[in-house]
Amino acid sequence: MVEAKVSPMSLALHVVRGRWFSLFASFLIMAGAGATYLFGVYSKEIKASLGYDQTTLNLLGFFKDLGANFGVLSGLIAEVTPTWFVLLVGSAMNFTGYFMIWLAVTGRIATPKVWHMCAYICIGANSQNFANTGALVTSVRNFPESRGSMIGLLKGFTGLSGAILTQLYLAVYGNDSKALILLIAWLPAALSVLFVYTIRELKVVRQTTDELNIFYQFLSVSILLALFIMAMTILQKFVPFSPAAYAGSATVVCAALFLPLLIAIREESKTWRDQIQIQTITPPPQITIQNPVNEEEKSTAKASWFTHTFLNKPERGEDYTILQALLSTDMIVLFVATFCGLGTSLTAVDNLGQIGESLGYPQKTINTFVSLLSIWNYFGRIFAGFVSESLLTKYKFPRTLMMTLVLLLSCTGLLLIAFPFPGSVYAASVIIGFSFGAQLPLLFAIISELFGLKYYSTLFNCGQLASPLGSYVLNVKVTGPLYDREALRELGKKGLSRSATKELICIGARCYRSAFVILASVTFFGAVSSLILVARTREFYKGDIYKKFRAETETTTTTTQLDVSTNH
Repeated sequence: MVEAKVSPMSLALHVVRGRWFSLFASFLIMAGAGATYLFGVYSKEIKASLGYDQTTLNLLGFFKDLGANFGVLSGLIAEVTPTWFVLLVGSAMNFTGYFMIWLAVTGRIATPKVWHMCAYICIGANSQNFANTGALVTSVRNFPESRGSMIGLLKGFTGLSGAILTQLYLAVYGNDSKALILLIAWLPAALSVLFVYTIRELKVVRQTTDELNIFYQFLSVSILLALFIMAMTILQKFVPFSPAAYAGSATVVCAALFLPLLIAIREESKTWRDQIQIQTITPPPQITIQNPVNEEEKSTAKASWFTHTFLNKPERGEDYTILQALLSTDMIVLFVATFCGLGTSLTAVDNLGQIGESLGYPQKTINTFVSLLSIWNYFGRIFAGFVSESLLTKYKFPRTLMMTLVLLLSCTGLLLIAFPFPGSVYAASVIIGFSFGAQLPLLFAIISELFGLKYYSTLFNCGQLASPLGSYVLNVKVTGPLYDREALRELGKKGLSRSATKELICIGARCYRSAFVILASVTFFGAVSSLILVARTREFYKGDIYKKFRAETETTTTTTQLDVSTNH
Protein backbone atom coordinates (compact mmCIF):
# COMPACT_ATOMS: atom_id res chain seq x y z
CA MET A 1 0.00 0.00 0.00
CA VAL A 2 1.52 3.31 -1.06
CA GLU A 3 0.47 6.68 0.38
CA ALA A 4 -0.74 9.08 -2.27
CA LYS A 5 0.30 12.71 -2.00
CA VAL A 6 -2.63 15.02 -1.57
CA SER A 7 -2.88 18.78 -1.32
CA PRO A 8 -5.66 21.34 -0.98
CA MET A 9 -4.71 22.76 -4.36
CA SER A 10 -5.20 19.42 -6.14
CA LEU A 11 -8.59 19.05 -4.43
CA ALA A 12 -9.61 22.55 -5.47
CA LEU A 13 -8.60 21.90 -9.08
CA HIS A 14 -10.53 18.61 -9.04
CA VAL A 15 -13.66 20.38 -7.73
CA VAL A 16 -13.57 23.17 -10.32
CA ARG A 17 -13.02 20.67 -13.14
CA GLY A 18 -15.70 18.23 -11.96
CA ARG A 19 -19.16 17.64 -13.36
CA TRP A 20 -20.92 18.56 -10.09
CA PHE A 21 -19.30 21.99 -10.05
CA SER A 22 -20.20 22.30 -13.73
CA LEU A 23 -23.81 21.58 -12.77
CA PHE A 24 -23.70 24.25 -10.03
CA ALA A 25 -22.41 26.78 -12.57
CA SER A 26 -25.24 25.73 -14.87
CA PHE A 27 -27.74 26.46 -12.09
CA LEU A 28 -26.50 30.05 -11.80
CA ILE A 29 -26.47 30.63 -15.56
CA MET A 30 -30.00 29.26 -15.89
CA ALA A 31 -31.11 31.40 -12.91
CA GLY A 32 -30.24 34.43 -15.02
CA ALA A 33 -31.62 33.11 -18.30
CA GLY A 34 -35.31 33.81 -17.71
CA ALA A 35 -35.41 37.54 -18.42
CA THR A 36 -38.05 36.99 -21.10
CA TYR A 37 -40.58 36.14 -18.36
CA LEU A 38 -40.27 39.69 -17.02
CA PHE A 39 -41.69 41.19 -20.20
CA GLY A 40 -45.01 41.65 -18.38
CA VAL A 41 -43.28 43.98 -15.88
CA TYR A 42 -41.42 46.31 -18.22
CA SER A 43 -43.66 46.07 -21.32
CA LYS A 44 -45.86 48.89 -19.99
CA GLU A 45 -42.77 51.14 -19.89
CA ILE A 46 -42.08 50.35 -23.55
CA LYS A 47 -45.71 50.94 -24.48
CA ALA A 48 -45.92 54.28 -22.65
CA SER A 49 -42.50 55.72 -23.54
CA LEU A 50 -42.67 54.80 -27.23
CA GLY A 51 -46.43 55.30 -27.72
CA TYR A 52 -47.29 51.78 -28.91
CA ASP A 53 -50.78 50.32 -29.15
CA GLN A 54 -51.46 46.78 -27.94
CA THR A 55 -51.05 45.19 -31.37
CA THR A 56 -47.60 46.76 -31.76
CA LEU A 57 -46.63 45.72 -28.24
CA ASN A 58 -47.79 42.18 -28.99
CA LEU A 59 -45.69 42.24 -32.16
CA LEU A 60 -42.73 43.10 -29.96
CA GLY A 61 -43.76 40.24 -27.67
CA PHE A 62 -43.79 37.89 -30.64
CA PHE A 63 -40.24 38.79 -31.61
CA LYS A 64 -39.23 38.25 -28.00
CA ASP A 65 -40.79 34.78 -28.14
CA LEU A 66 -39.24 34.15 -31.55
CA GLY A 67 -35.80 34.99 -30.23
CA ALA A 68 -36.32 33.03 -27.02
CA ASN A 69 -37.38 29.88 -28.87
CA PHE A 70 -35.43 30.02 -32.14
CA GLY A 71 -32.51 28.01 -30.85
CA VAL A 72 -31.55 26.23 -34.06
CA LEU A 73 -28.65 28.63 -34.58
CA SER A 74 -27.23 28.02 -31.10
CA GLY A 75 -27.73 24.26 -31.57
CA LEU A 76 -25.88 24.17 -34.88
CA ILE A 77 -23.07 26.33 -33.49
CA ALA A 78 -22.78 23.96 -30.52
CA GLU A 79 -22.32 21.02 -32.89
CA VAL A 80 -19.09 22.47 -34.29
CA THR A 81 -17.70 24.73 -31.51
CA PRO A 82 -16.79 24.24 -27.82
CA THR A 83 -19.21 25.17 -25.05
CA TRP A 84 -17.22 28.24 -23.98
CA PHE A 85 -17.72 29.81 -27.41
CA VAL A 86 -21.48 29.20 -27.25
CA LEU A 87 -21.69 30.88 -23.84
CA LEU A 88 -19.62 33.89 -24.93
CA VAL A 89 -21.79 34.48 -28.00
CA GLY A 90 -24.91 34.32 -25.82
CA SER A 91 -23.40 36.76 -23.33
CA ALA A 92 -22.64 39.32 -26.04
CA MET A 93 -26.12 39.00 -27.56
CA ASN A 94 -27.85 39.36 -24.18
CA PHE A 95 -26.04 42.58 -23.30
CA THR A 96 -26.39 44.12 -26.76
CA GLY A 97 -30.11 43.47 -27.16
CA TYR A 98 -31.38 44.55 -23.74
CA PHE A 99 -28.94 47.45 -23.39
CA MET A 100 -30.27 48.95 -26.63
CA ILE A 101 -33.85 48.57 -25.34
CA TRP A 102 -32.86 50.34 -22.12
CA LEU A 103 -31.27 53.20 -24.09
CA ALA A 104 -34.46 53.57 -26.15
CA VAL A 105 -36.89 53.46 -23.21
CA THR A 106 -34.88 55.95 -21.16
CA GLY A 107 -34.58 58.36 -24.11
CA ARG A 108 -30.79 58.17 -24.31
CA ILE A 109 -31.01 57.51 -28.05
CA ALA A 110 -33.44 58.71 -30.71
CA THR A 111 -36.73 56.83 -30.75
CA PRO A 112 -36.05 53.63 -32.71
CA LYS A 113 -38.33 52.35 -35.42
CA VAL A 114 -40.58 49.46 -34.50
CA TRP A 115 -38.50 46.97 -36.47
CA HIS A 116 -35.39 48.16 -34.62
CA MET A 117 -37.04 47.41 -31.29
CA CYS A 118 -38.18 44.04 -32.61
CA ALA A 119 -34.60 43.25 -33.61
CA TYR A 120 -33.21 44.35 -30.22
CA ILE A 121 -35.58 42.24 -28.17
CA CYS A 122 -35.19 39.27 -30.52
CA ILE A 123 -31.40 39.38 -30.15
CA GLY A 124 -31.58 39.78 -26.37
CA ALA A 125 -34.12 36.98 -25.98
CA ASN A 126 -32.25 34.69 -28.35
CA SER A 127 -29.26 34.78 -26.02
CA GLN A 128 -31.07 32.50 -23.57
CA ASN A 129 -30.90 29.71 -26.17
CA PHE A 130 -27.13 29.92 -26.04
CA ALA A 131 -27.32 29.62 -22.24
CA ASN A 132 -29.73 26.68 -22.62
CA THR A 133 -27.58 24.95 -25.20
CA GLY A 134 -24.36 25.53 -23.31
CA ALA A 135 -25.61 24.64 -19.83
CA LEU A 136 -28.59 22.32 -20.27
CA VAL A 137 -27.36 20.15 -23.13
CA THR A 138 -23.95 19.71 -21.47
CA SER A 139 -25.61 18.72 -18.19
CA VAL A 140 -27.90 16.19 -19.91
CA ARG A 141 -24.84 14.52 -21.40
CA ASN A 142 -23.04 14.59 -18.05
CA PHE A 143 -26.03 13.07 -16.19
CA PRO A 144 -27.87 10.94 -18.80
CA GLU A 145 -29.60 8.60 -16.31
CA SER A 146 -31.11 11.46 -14.29
CA ARG A 147 -32.05 13.68 -17.22
CA GLY A 148 -35.66 14.21 -16.14
CA SER A 149 -34.75 15.43 -12.66
CA MET A 150 -31.79 17.40 -13.93
CA ILE A 151 -33.77 19.14 -16.71
CA GLY A 152 -36.49 19.92 -14.17
CA LEU A 153 -33.94 21.53 -11.84
CA LEU A 154 -32.22 23.57 -14.53
CA LYS A 155 -35.44 24.77 -16.14
CA GLY A 156 -36.80 25.34 -12.63
CA PHE A 157 -34.04 27.85 -11.94
CA THR A 158 -34.89 29.51 -15.26
CA GLY A 159 -38.55 29.67 -14.26
CA LEU A 160 -37.54 31.19 -10.93
CA SER A 161 -35.27 33.65 -12.70
CA GLY A 162 -37.94 36.31 -13.10
CA ALA A 163 -38.67 36.40 -9.37
CA ILE A 164 -34.94 36.32 -8.51
CA LEU A 165 -34.17 39.24 -10.83
CA THR A 166 -37.18 41.13 -9.43
CA GLN A 167 -35.82 40.86 -5.88
CA LEU A 168 -32.38 41.97 -7.04
CA TYR A 169 -33.63 44.96 -9.00
CA LEU A 170 -35.81 46.11 -6.09
CA ALA A 171 -32.70 46.03 -3.89
CA VAL A 172 -30.37 47.73 -6.38
CA TYR A 173 -32.62 50.14 -8.28
CA GLY A 174 -35.84 50.41 -6.29
CA ASN A 175 -39.27 50.15 -7.92
CA ASP A 176 -38.04 51.32 -11.34
CA SER A 177 -39.17 49.13 -14.24
CA LYS A 178 -36.79 50.87 -16.65
CA ALA A 179 -33.82 49.97 -14.46
CA LEU A 180 -34.96 46.35 -14.57
CA ILE A 181 -34.15 46.31 -18.29
CA LEU A 182 -30.61 47.46 -17.47
CA LEU A 183 -30.23 44.71 -14.86
CA ILE A 184 -31.26 41.96 -17.26
CA ALA A 185 -28.78 43.37 -19.78
CA TRP A 186 -25.62 43.06 -17.67
CA LEU A 187 -26.23 40.39 -14.98
CA PRO A 188 -26.95 37.28 -17.13
CA ALA A 189 -24.11 38.29 -19.46
CA ALA A 190 -21.72 38.54 -16.52
CA LEU A 191 -22.70 35.08 -15.22
CA SER A 192 -21.96 33.43 -18.57
CA VAL A 193 -18.55 35.11 -18.75
CA LEU A 194 -17.72 34.12 -15.16
CA PHE A 195 -18.32 30.39 -15.74
CA VAL A 196 -17.38 30.24 -19.39
CA TYR A 197 -14.63 27.63 -18.94
CA THR A 198 -16.34 25.67 -16.17
CA ILE A 199 -19.22 24.17 -18.14
CA ARG A 200 -18.07 21.39 -20.46
CA GLU A 201 -18.87 17.79 -21.30
CA LEU A 202 -17.12 15.31 -19.00
CA LYS A 203 -16.80 11.53 -18.80
CA VAL A 204 -19.64 9.97 -16.82
CA VAL A 205 -18.24 7.88 -13.96
CA ARG A 206 -20.61 5.94 -11.73
CA GLN A 207 -20.41 7.04 -8.08
CA THR A 208 -20.97 4.96 -4.96
CA THR A 209 -23.64 7.40 -3.76
CA ASP A 210 -27.13 7.49 -5.27
CA GLU A 211 -27.14 10.22 -7.90
CA LEU A 212 -30.87 10.81 -7.58
CA ASN A 213 -30.55 11.52 -3.84
CA ILE A 214 -28.08 14.30 -4.63
CA PHE A 215 -30.56 15.82 -7.03
CA TYR A 216 -33.19 15.73 -4.30
CA GLN A 217 -30.79 17.71 -2.09
CA PHE A 218 -30.46 20.31 -4.84
CA LEU A 219 -34.24 20.25 -5.11
CA SER A 220 -34.65 20.95 -1.38
CA VAL A 221 -32.42 24.01 -1.62
CA SER A 222 -34.26 25.34 -4.66
CA ILE A 223 -37.67 24.81 -3.03
CA LEU A 224 -36.55 26.74 0.05
CA LEU A 225 -35.41 29.53 -2.27
CA ALA A 226 -38.73 29.53 -4.10
CA LEU A 227 -40.74 29.58 -0.86
CA PHE A 228 -38.65 32.45 0.51
CA ILE A 229 -39.15 34.50 -2.65
CA MET A 230 -42.87 33.76 -2.62
CA ALA A 231 -43.08 34.86 1.02
CA MET A 232 -41.19 38.06 0.22
CA THR A 233 -43.41 38.72 -2.78
CA ILE A 234 -46.56 38.44 -0.67
CA LEU A 235 -45.06 40.44 2.22
CA GLN A 236 -43.94 43.24 -0.11
CA LYS A 237 -47.50 43.56 -1.31
CA PHE A 238 -48.88 44.31 2.16
CA VAL A 239 -45.91 45.86 4.00
CA PRO A 240 -43.86 48.83 2.73
CA PHE A 241 -40.22 47.73 2.41
CA SER A 242 -37.33 50.09 3.09
CA PRO A 243 -34.21 49.98 0.89
CA ALA A 244 -32.43 48.10 3.69
CA ALA A 245 -35.23 45.49 3.78
CA TYR A 246 -35.02 44.99 0.02
CA ALA A 247 -31.23 44.62 0.33
CA GLY A 248 -31.66 42.04 3.09
CA SER A 249 -34.10 40.03 1.00
CA ALA A 250 -31.75 40.09 -1.99
CA THR A 251 -28.84 38.98 0.21
CA VAL A 252 -30.75 35.91 1.39
CA VAL A 253 -31.65 35.09 -2.21
CA CYS A 254 -27.99 35.29 -3.29
CA ALA A 255 -26.89 33.15 -0.33
CA ALA A 256 -29.47 30.48 -1.21
CA LEU A 257 -28.28 30.45 -4.82
CA PHE A 258 -24.80 29.49 -3.62
CA LEU A 259 -25.90 26.71 -1.27
CA PRO A 260 -25.71 24.10 -4.09
CA LEU A 261 -22.00 24.91 -4.26
CA LEU A 262 -21.53 23.19 -0.88
CA ILE A 263 -23.22 20.04 -2.20
CA ALA A 264 -21.09 20.14 -5.34
CA ILE A 265 -17.88 20.48 -3.30
CA ARG A 266 -18.92 17.56 -1.07
CA GLU A 267 -19.61 15.27 -4.03
CA GLU A 268 -16.44 16.23 -5.87
CA SER A 269 -14.48 15.60 -2.66
CA LYS A 270 -15.93 12.09 -2.47
CA THR A 271 -14.97 11.41 -6.08
CA TRP A 272 -11.47 12.74 -5.41
CA ARG A 273 -11.04 10.51 -2.33
CA ASP A 274 -12.24 7.48 -4.32
CA GLN A 275 -9.56 8.16 -6.94
CA ILE A 276 -6.90 8.53 -4.23
CA GLN A 277 -7.92 5.15 -2.75
CA ILE A 278 -7.70 3.51 -6.17
CA GLN A 279 -4.20 4.92 -6.63
CA THR A 280 -3.06 3.25 -3.38
CA ILE A 281 -4.18 -0.21 -4.49
CA THR A 282 -1.32 -2.46 -5.61
CA PRO A 283 -1.24 -4.48 -7.71
CA PRO A 284 -3.99 -3.11 -9.98
CA PRO A 285 -7.00 -5.37 -10.32
CA GLN A 286 -7.08 -7.71 -13.27
CA ILE A 287 -10.36 -6.84 -14.90
CA THR A 288 -11.43 -7.90 -18.32
CA ILE A 289 -13.47 -5.37 -20.17
CA GLN A 290 -15.73 -6.48 -22.93
CA ASN A 291 -16.52 -3.64 -25.23
CA PRO A 292 -20.07 -3.52 -26.48
CA VAL A 293 -20.38 -5.46 -29.69
CA ASN A 294 -22.44 -4.08 -32.47
CA GLU A 295 -24.56 -7.04 -33.52
CA GLU A 296 -25.94 -5.32 -36.56
CA GLU A 297 -24.03 -6.10 -39.74
CA LYS A 298 -22.93 -3.02 -41.60
CA SER A 299 -24.06 -3.04 -45.17
CA THR A 300 -21.36 -2.33 -47.71
CA ALA A 301 -23.77 -0.62 -50.06
CA LYS A 302 -24.98 2.83 -49.09
CA ALA A 303 -28.74 3.26 -49.04
CA SER A 304 -30.33 6.18 -50.79
CA TRP A 305 -31.04 9.39 -48.89
CA PHE A 306 -34.80 8.78 -49.04
CA THR A 307 -34.51 5.22 -47.75
CA HIS A 308 -32.14 6.25 -44.97
CA THR A 309 -34.28 9.17 -43.85
CA PHE A 310 -37.79 7.76 -44.16
CA LEU A 311 -37.56 3.96 -44.15
CA ASN A 312 -34.43 2.92 -42.23
CA LYS A 313 -35.10 4.96 -39.11
CA PRO A 314 -33.57 3.81 -35.81
CA GLU A 315 -35.65 2.41 -32.99
CA ARG A 316 -37.04 4.94 -30.54
CA GLY A 317 -34.33 5.85 -28.05
CA GLU A 318 -31.47 5.36 -30.50
CA ASP A 319 -29.61 8.26 -32.10
CA TYR A 320 -31.62 9.77 -34.95
CA THR A 321 -30.06 12.11 -37.48
CA ILE A 322 -31.45 15.63 -37.50
CA LEU A 323 -33.56 15.03 -40.62
CA GLN A 324 -34.81 11.64 -39.43
CA ALA A 325 -36.06 13.22 -36.22
CA LEU A 326 -37.57 16.36 -37.76
CA LEU A 327 -39.45 14.41 -40.44
CA SER A 328 -40.76 11.72 -38.09
CA THR A 329 -44.43 11.44 -37.15
CA ASP A 330 -43.55 11.60 -33.45
CA MET A 331 -41.87 14.99 -33.86
CA ILE A 332 -44.72 16.37 -35.96
CA VAL A 333 -47.32 15.42 -33.34
CA LEU A 334 -45.09 16.83 -30.60
CA PHE A 335 -44.74 20.02 -32.67
CA VAL A 336 -48.52 20.44 -32.88
CA ALA A 337 -48.99 19.92 -29.14
CA THR A 338 -46.19 22.41 -28.41
CA PHE A 339 -47.65 24.95 -30.85
CA CYS A 340 -50.93 24.85 -28.97
CA GLY A 341 -49.64 24.53 -25.41
CA LEU A 342 -46.64 26.84 -25.32
CA GLY A 343 -48.16 29.24 -27.86
CA THR A 344 -51.17 29.94 -25.65
CA SER A 345 -49.08 30.03 -22.47
CA LEU A 346 -46.66 32.57 -23.93
CA THR A 347 -49.58 34.71 -25.06
CA ALA A 348 -50.98 34.73 -21.53
CA VAL A 349 -47.57 35.54 -20.01
CA ASP A 350 -46.92 38.42 -22.43
CA ASN A 351 -50.34 39.98 -21.80
CA LEU A 352 -50.38 39.53 -18.03
CA GLY A 353 -49.46 43.16 -17.35
CA GLN A 354 -52.23 44.47 -19.61
CA ILE A 355 -54.68 41.91 -18.20
CA GLY A 356 -54.12 43.28 -14.70
CA GLU A 357 -54.39 46.83 -16.00
CA SER A 358 -57.66 46.10 -17.83
CA LEU A 359 -59.18 44.70 -14.63
CA GLY A 360 -58.17 47.75 -12.61
CA TYR A 361 -55.23 46.36 -10.61
CA PRO A 362 -52.40 48.75 -9.58
CA GLN A 363 -48.84 48.27 -10.85
CA LYS A 364 -47.67 46.78 -7.54
CA THR A 365 -50.34 44.06 -7.78
CA ILE A 366 -49.44 43.42 -11.42
CA ASN A 367 -45.84 42.86 -10.31
CA THR A 368 -47.23 40.34 -7.81
CA PHE A 369 -49.01 38.49 -10.63
CA VAL A 370 -45.75 38.30 -12.59
CA SER A 371 -43.79 37.08 -9.56
CA LEU A 372 -46.44 34.45 -8.77
CA LEU A 373 -46.34 33.25 -12.36
CA SER A 374 -42.55 33.05 -12.23
CA ILE A 375 -42.52 31.13 -8.94
CA TRP A 376 -45.18 28.65 -10.03
CA ASN A 377 -43.43 28.35 -13.36
CA TYR A 378 -40.55 27.04 -11.26
CA PHE A 379 -42.76 24.58 -9.37
CA GLY A 380 -44.20 23.34 -12.67
CA ARG A 381 -40.73 22.64 -14.02
CA ILE A 382 -39.66 20.89 -10.83
CA PHE A 383 -42.86 18.84 -10.81
CA ALA A 384 -42.49 17.85 -14.45
CA GLY A 385 -38.86 16.88 -13.94
CA PHE A 386 -38.91 14.97 -10.66
CA VAL A 387 -42.47 13.62 -10.58
CA SER A 388 -42.42 12.48 -14.20
CA GLU A 389 -39.04 10.81 -13.59
CA SER A 390 -40.35 9.04 -10.49
CA LEU A 391 -43.56 7.91 -12.19
CA LEU A 392 -41.62 6.75 -15.23
CA THR A 393 -39.10 4.77 -13.16
CA LYS A 394 -41.54 3.15 -10.75
CA TYR A 395 -44.74 2.77 -12.77
CA LYS A 396 -43.66 3.23 -16.43
CA PHE A 397 -45.98 6.25 -16.59
CA PRO A 398 -45.11 7.91 -19.96
CA ARG A 399 -44.02 11.54 -20.03
CA THR A 400 -46.23 12.04 -23.08
CA LEU A 401 -49.34 11.37 -20.96
CA MET A 402 -48.05 13.81 -18.35
CA MET A 403 -47.93 16.47 -21.08
CA THR A 404 -51.58 15.79 -21.96
CA LEU A 405 -52.63 16.34 -18.34
CA VAL A 406 -50.62 19.55 -18.10
CA LEU A 407 -52.31 20.98 -21.21
CA LEU A 408 -55.74 20.22 -19.77
CA LEU A 409 -54.75 22.08 -16.59
CA SER A 410 -53.65 25.06 -18.66
CA CYS A 411 -57.17 25.32 -20.14
CA THR A 412 -58.51 26.03 -16.64
CA GLY A 413 -56.15 28.96 -16.07
CA LEU A 414 -56.99 30.51 -19.44
CA LEU A 415 -60.72 30.31 -18.73
CA LEU A 416 -60.20 32.10 -15.39
CA ILE A 417 -58.97 35.10 -17.37
CA ALA A 418 -61.71 34.83 -19.97
CA PHE A 419 -64.37 34.91 -17.23
CA PRO A 420 -62.74 36.83 -14.36
CA PHE A 421 -64.06 37.26 -10.83
CA PRO A 422 -62.43 38.84 -7.76
CA GLY A 423 -59.10 37.12 -7.15
CA SER A 424 -59.27 34.98 -10.29
CA VAL A 425 -56.12 36.51 -11.80
CA TYR A 426 -54.14 35.34 -8.77
CA ALA A 427 -55.33 31.77 -9.38
CA ALA A 428 -54.80 32.11 -13.14
CA SER A 429 -51.21 33.30 -12.58
CA VAL A 430 -50.52 30.21 -10.47
CA ILE A 431 -52.15 27.72 -12.88
CA ILE A 432 -50.73 29.21 -16.09
CA GLY A 433 -47.29 29.57 -14.51
CA PHE A 434 -47.33 25.96 -13.31
CA SER A 435 -48.56 24.46 -16.58
CA PHE A 436 -46.28 26.65 -18.70
CA GLY A 437 -43.29 25.63 -16.61
CA ALA A 438 -44.16 21.93 -16.73
CA GLN A 439 -44.34 21.82 -20.54
CA LEU A 440 -40.69 22.72 -21.21
CA PRO A 441 -38.94 19.98 -19.18
CA LEU A 442 -41.40 17.43 -20.56
CA LEU A 443 -40.71 18.59 -24.13
CA PHE A 444 -36.93 18.48 -23.68
CA ALA A 445 -36.97 15.10 -21.91
CA ILE A 446 -39.30 13.51 -24.49
CA ILE A 447 -37.07 14.65 -27.36
CA SER A 448 -33.95 13.25 -25.66
CA GLU A 449 -35.69 9.93 -24.96
CA LEU A 450 -37.26 9.39 -28.38
CA PHE A 451 -34.43 10.65 -30.62
CA GLY A 452 -31.20 10.11 -28.62
CA LEU A 453 -28.49 12.51 -27.46
CA LYS A 454 -26.11 12.63 -30.44
CA TYR A 455 -27.79 15.67 -32.03
CA TYR A 456 -29.69 16.76 -28.95
CA SER A 457 -28.36 20.33 -28.95
CA THR A 458 -30.00 20.91 -32.34
CA LEU A 459 -33.11 18.77 -31.91
CA PHE A 460 -34.34 20.25 -28.64
CA ASN A 461 -33.92 23.74 -30.09
CA CYS A 462 -35.83 22.71 -33.22
CA GLY A 463 -38.57 21.19 -31.08
CA GLN A 464 -39.35 24.43 -29.31
CA LEU A 465 -39.70 26.38 -32.58
CA ALA A 466 -43.42 25.66 -32.40
CA SER A 467 -43.61 27.97 -29.41
CA PRO A 468 -42.89 31.32 -31.18
CA LEU A 469 -44.99 30.28 -34.15
CA GLY A 470 -47.91 29.64 -31.83
CA SER A 471 -47.22 32.92 -30.07
CA TYR A 472 -47.26 34.83 -33.36
CA VAL A 473 -50.56 33.39 -34.51
CA LEU A 474 -52.29 33.51 -31.15
CA ASN A 475 -50.78 36.70 -29.73
CA VAL A 476 -50.15 39.00 -32.68
CA LYS A 477 -52.95 37.84 -34.98
CA VAL A 478 -55.63 36.95 -32.42
CA THR A 479 -55.21 38.45 -28.95
CA GLY A 480 -53.77 41.86 -29.90
CA PRO A 481 -56.38 42.75 -32.55
CA LEU A 482 -59.27 41.53 -30.36
CA TYR A 483 -57.99 43.68 -27.46
CA ASP A 484 -57.60 46.73 -29.72
CA ARG A 485 -61.11 46.17 -31.10
CA GLU A 486 -62.55 46.32 -27.59
CA ALA A 487 -60.44 49.41 -26.78
CA LEU A 488 -61.66 51.19 -29.94
CA ARG A 489 -65.23 50.26 -29.03
CA GLU A 490 -64.74 51.97 -25.66
CA LEU A 491 -63.35 55.08 -27.39
CA GLY A 492 -66.33 55.09 -29.71
CA LYS A 493 -68.71 55.07 -26.76
CA LYS A 494 -66.93 58.20 -25.46
CA GLY A 495 -67.16 59.88 -28.86
CA LEU A 496 -63.37 59.74 -29.43
CA SER A 497 -61.22 58.45 -32.28
CA ARG A 498 -57.87 56.61 -32.25
CA SER A 499 -55.97 59.82 -33.01
CA ALA A 500 -57.32 61.40 -29.83
CA THR A 501 -55.19 59.23 -27.56
CA LYS A 502 -51.51 58.24 -27.61
CA GLU A 503 -51.89 54.90 -25.80
CA LEU A 504 -54.76 52.56 -26.67
CA ILE A 505 -56.08 51.14 -23.41
CA CYS A 506 -59.06 48.87 -22.74
CA ILE A 507 -60.62 48.67 -19.28
CA GLY A 508 -63.07 45.94 -18.33
CA ALA A 509 -63.66 42.19 -18.20
CA ARG A 510 -64.56 42.01 -21.90
CA CYS A 511 -61.10 43.18 -23.08
CA TYR A 512 -59.61 39.67 -23.14
CA ARG A 513 -62.73 37.47 -23.01
CA SER A 514 -63.00 36.51 -26.68
CA ALA A 515 -59.25 36.04 -27.06
CA PHE A 516 -58.87 33.76 -24.06
CA VAL A 517 -61.85 31.61 -24.96
CA ILE A 518 -60.06 30.97 -28.26
CA LEU A 519 -56.78 30.28 -26.42
CA ALA A 520 -58.47 27.76 -24.12
CA SER A 521 -60.00 25.99 -27.12
CA VAL A 522 -56.63 25.79 -28.90
CA THR A 523 -54.99 24.37 -25.77
CA PHE A 524 -57.69 21.71 -25.50
CA PHE A 525 -57.02 20.73 -29.12
CA GLY A 526 -53.32 20.43 -28.26
CA ALA A 527 -54.16 18.12 -25.35
CA VAL A 528 -56.27 15.90 -27.59
CA SER A 529 -53.58 15.77 -30.29
CA SER A 530 -50.92 14.83 -27.72
CA LEU A 531 -52.90 11.66 -27.00
CA ILE A 532 -51.77 10.43 -30.43
CA LEU A 533 -48.17 10.55 -29.20
CA VAL A 534 -49.21 8.76 -26.01
CA ALA A 535 -50.61 5.89 -28.06
CA ARG A 536 -47.58 5.75 -30.40
CA THR A 537 -45.01 5.64 -27.58
CA ARG A 538 -46.89 3.42 -25.13
CA GLU A 539 -44.74 0.33 -25.75
CA PHE A 540 -41.51 2.33 -25.74
CA TYR A 541 -42.11 3.74 -22.27
CA LYS A 542 -42.97 0.28 -20.94
CA GLY A 543 -39.35 -0.77 -21.55
CA ASP A 544 -36.08 0.21 -19.85
CA ILE A 545 -35.23 3.44 -21.66
CA TYR A 546 -32.01 4.03 -19.65
CA LYS A 547 -30.46 0.58 -20.11
CA LYS A 548 -28.13 1.79 -22.85
CA PHE A 549 -26.72 4.59 -20.70
CA ARG A 550 -26.17 2.36 -17.67
CA ALA A 551 -24.10 -0.01 -19.79
CA GLU A 552 -21.99 2.83 -21.18
CA THR A 553 -21.44 4.32 -17.71
CA GLU A 554 -20.32 0.98 -16.25
CA THR A 555 -17.82 0.52 -19.08
CA THR A 556 -16.44 4.05 -18.60
CA THR A 557 -16.16 3.54 -14.83
CA THR A 558 -14.25 0.28 -15.20
CA THR A 559 -11.91 1.78 -17.79
CA THR A 560 -11.23 4.78 -15.55
CA GLN A 561 -10.37 2.55 -12.60
CA LEU A 562 -7.93 0.54 -14.69
CA ASP A 563 -6.31 3.70 -16.08
CA VAL A 564 -5.81 5.16 -12.59
CA SER A 565 -4.38 1.92 -11.22
CA THR A 566 -2.09 1.42 -14.20
CA ASN A 567 -0.78 5.00 -14.03
CA HIS A 568 0.01 4.44 -10.37
